[in-house]
Formats: sequence, structure tokens, C-alpha cells
Amino acid sequence: MKITGVTPWLINAPAPYLDTADEAPGREREYVFVQVSTDEGITGWGEITGTSRWANRAVCAIAAQVGDLIQGDDPTRIEATWNKVFRAFTYMGTRGATSNVVSAIDIALWDIRGKQLGLPIYEFLGGPVRDSIALYTHPGKSRVQSPEGVAAHCKAIVETGHTALKTDPFPRHPEEANGYLSGQMDAAGEEQGANVIAAIREAVGPKVEILIDCHGRFDVPTAIRLAKRLEPYNIGWFEEPVPVESYHALKQVRQNVSVPICVGERLHTRYEFVPILENELADYIMPDVTWTGGISELKKISTLAEAYYVPVSPHDASGPINVLAGAHTMMTVPNFYKLETSRAKLNAYDALIDPPLDVRDGHLHLSNRPGLGIEMNVDYLRSKAITPFSG
Repeated sequence: MKITGVTPWLINAPAPYLDTADEAPGREREYVFVQVSTDEGITGWGEITGTSRWANRAVCAIAAQVGDLIQGDDPTRIEATWNKVFRAFTYMGTRGATSNVVSAIDIALWDIRGKQLGLPIYEFLGGPVRDSIALYTHPGKSRVQSPEGVAAHCKAIVETGHTALKTDPFPRHPEEANGYLSGQMDAAGEEQGANVIAAIREAVGPKVEILIDCHGRFDVPTAIRLAKRLEPYNIGWFEEPVPVESYHALKQVRQNVSVPICVGERLHTRYEFVPILENELADYIMPDVTWTGGISELKKISTLAEAYYVPVSPHDASGPINVLAGAHTMMTVPNFYKLETSRAKLNAYDALIDPPLDVRDGHLHLSNRPGLGIEMNVDYLRSKAITPFSG
């Protein structure tokens, strides 16, 4: 079998939503999927979906070029292909956009291999150590709604069977629209965030885990102050308290707060997780399977973390392949905690894939279908494609 082509799909399609009266369906977002074709008619799918339109277009352009690099290669040589693509960008930089593209290709090759063998990926990745994948998810519009409104969303999430949820309760400053971060939060913003978390805790009770996402927005003293402010609400973790560029800043926060620390969605490959683990900088890590290096790399990072008894909770809140690739890997990982999803209800993915994701009582249930376990709806992708990147 030989690789015959790599096709990036940049599409604009409905995003998941929380099914409540004040967040109706209709929101859309961009997704980036990557199709790897072979001369035997077996097609594999990966995903890269980023957080901005500029990032999405950049990785599409790189993915299109990588198609020329690996055309004619054997798709079953997954490790060899991973290194070939990764090392091809050594002088440009192997992290970020490069590892994003590596991720998509890697996931697609695992999908191809599963279809060739007639097995789901988790079966030949080591076999399952659990029957289903525990999830955590998000309420909608947490920065702009009243504490009571956010609390109502969270209560609705818990009623669907979820036992953990995550939110960033602190308002954004106008300066952040241009990418600048002062790292600070004024007294009014701090009070607003604390009120939101207090309302959520009252609404969901003491047993539901509340996770805080800081999105790497704060300087060291601000992160410490905000963490201490939220400690009384039994916070499950305080995620990305400072920008990811400084391990030293993270160490300062870690040494001065009592809440658990989680990092990793913007770290790329096993190499960037080594100092996190060696220097005891996090209680949880959260690599994203579509950014850090794919299924191959997520498995390696998880094994590294297992040696330190650090739980892994993948950041998988983009599209359906993102969720499924993380889930297949975590089916085989002993130190798995929970898998992220963007909303409690993921019905918006139904138009993209067949069959739909099977989410019940806060868990994702994987089938025994081969590869990732789904097929992409190419006709639908074509109808939603954004030129110039489409099939």
C-alpha cells in the first residue's frame, strides 16, 4: 500500500452548543481535517483545528506541502513517517505548526492501519484498560453571563451525567484583542470571577469537580492571588496560570498556591513535557492529540507521565476526530483522568461523521468499528469547504 495524496479540508460548520434556551444552535466555527489517501482505496482522517483563522490557514498550507514529502510512502510505517515529517522542519522549527501537521498525518495513518486490520485503534495500541472514556465539558458564555446564568448552564451539564466541568470565569481586557497581555486582573474582574465560581459551586453541589482555565493570561502575582481567591470553592485544578513560555514563572505559582496545577495544551511533543515532569511543575498534564504530535506522541507522553504518577487529561475540544483520537489513546492509558469536550452535547458533529459519537452519562463509548470508528461525510465537507483548501 502507498500514500497517494494528502488533502487538507478547511471548513466552516456548526459548533457544539449547550441545549438551553439562552444558547440556541446555529453557532459556527472553522475546522481543519486532513485526508490521507492510498492506492488501495483506504482513506485515513486526521484533524488539526486551531484557535484562530490564521493558524488554520497556516497548517493547511503546510499539510498540502507535506503531501509531496510522503507521497509513495508506506502508510503502515507510522513511526517512520512521523520522524520523516518532523525532521523535515528542523531548521524552521519542529514545534507548533509543524507538530500540528505531524499530528494530523499520524492520526490519519493510525486510522488507515485500523481499517486495514479491521480493528479499532485502541485494540492494537495496547488494548483497552477501561470500558469507556470519562469526560469533562464546558458551560457556554461564562465570561459574559451573570453568575446565575453560568450556574444554570452548569446545573444543566450535571443533569446530563457529567461530574466535572471547566470554565474561565475571569473577564477579558480590551488589550487582549490585539494579543497583548499585561498579565493583570483588576479588582472588579477578580470579584466577577469569584462570584461565578461561588454560584457554580452552589448550583452543582460539593461532589462535582470544577476546573479553572486561565488560558495562560496572568503574571505571577496575579495568578497566585486569583488561585488563592478560588481555593475555598474546592477547585479541581488551576490550568495554565501563566503564559507557557516560562517554566520559571510556572514554578513560582506552583510553590505558592494550594490548588492543583494543570498544563499542557500548548506544549508540543514529549520533549516539552520532560521539564514539566522532572521539575514537578504540574499535578495534571493535558496534551492535545491534534497539536502535540498525534496518537503516537500522546501515547509516549502518557507513558512518560505514568512514570511520575501524573494523570493525563487530554485537551480535546475541537472537532470529532480530535475527541476520538484522544479517546482511542486514553482507552489504553492507565494514568488517564478525563477527556475534554467542548460541550455536554456534541450533536453538531453528527453532520460531519457517521456514526455519531456515543456519549452517555458523561462518558464516551467507543465502538469496535475499525480505525477511528467513523467515516467523514465528504459531501457535507465539500458543501462547507472554504477555498482554497478543500477536496
